[in-house]
Amino acid sequence: MTGTRIAALGHYQPAKVLTNHDLAGMVDTTDAWISSRVGIKTRHMAGPDEPVDELAAHAGAKALASAGLTPADIDLVLVATSTAIDRSPNTAARVAARLAMGSPAVMDLNVVCAGFTHALATADHAVRAGSASRVLVIGADKMTAITDWTDRSTCVLVGDGAGAAVVVAADGDEEPGIGPVLWGSVPEMGHAVRIEGSPPVFAQEGQSVYRWATTQLPPIARRVCERAGVTPEELAAVVLHQANLRIIEPVAQKIGAVNAVIARDVVDSGNTSAASIPMALSKLVDRGEVSSGAPALLFGFGGNLSYAGQVIRCP
Repeated sequence: MTGTRIAALGHYQPAKVLTNHDLAGMVDTTDAWISSRVGIKTRHMAGPDEPVDELAAHAGAKALASAGLTPADIDLVLVATSTAIDRSPNTAARVAARLAMGSPAVMDLNVVCAGFTHALATADHAVRAGSASRVLVIGADKMTAITDWTDRSTCVLVGDGAGAAVVVAADGDEEPGIGPVLWGSVPEMGHAVRIEGSPPVFAQEGQSVYRWATTQLPPIARRVCERAGVTPEELAAVVLHQANLRIIEPVAQKIGAVNAVIARDVVDSGNTSAASIPMALSKLVDRGEVSSGAPALLFGFGGNLSYAGQVIRCP
């Protein structure tokens, strides 16, 4: 079994931007109310003619180009999403078709906001086991399509987008760039975050999620670091699921990553579910805020109440 690494990243957001002032004209809210409670200023919104697989394909194409690979080089496509409308073809298959890939294995994973870190671990396992050599891992969600725009407690949160990573085997004696995953869930609290009904609608019990995230997740995140053989003080970046700034900042503080850059992409992008971690990480790397090889903690949490995290080395 060989180790793995992230060769490159990519992200994509729709052109339309929805500000807090725009929302104030749609529902009973204000910029001050939204900013003080969730820390979000803007979010991107896909149009009716921009399905989830299109967002995913754009991000995937950027990651492939950055890695210097062609679509034909990929033998496994994993897409983490909870907002695809159709069951079949799945989103991964549609991405493969859009990118004119050869004959990769194609799988969707629905672990909602923790989807990307679950998919990244699955890619790591597949390459280590020898069942794949180059994997395109994408987190993509169109949350605005499943939102009740009359509910100010949820409609102010969401945005659309996609982020992607290319996972390959580590070179020779190179140190693995994707650490062991720590994952789990709290099934009896699955009702706290829901996408249910026909048509499906996003709903959550905000206070329950806040209490769980801020009290239960920091020690789990520290255990992720232990599994990777890294102390929180050694982390160069912490990329949590971009749910709410009032969750991100206290959780990051309790982890003890005092020297790390804390991803705060939620301010500009809102909660993009499975897209939030790869999108935020891709932007940090693009801006040069973390150097190649630097350790970063990725930690997803949310629906089901599921969680998954690993320490990676930035490409």
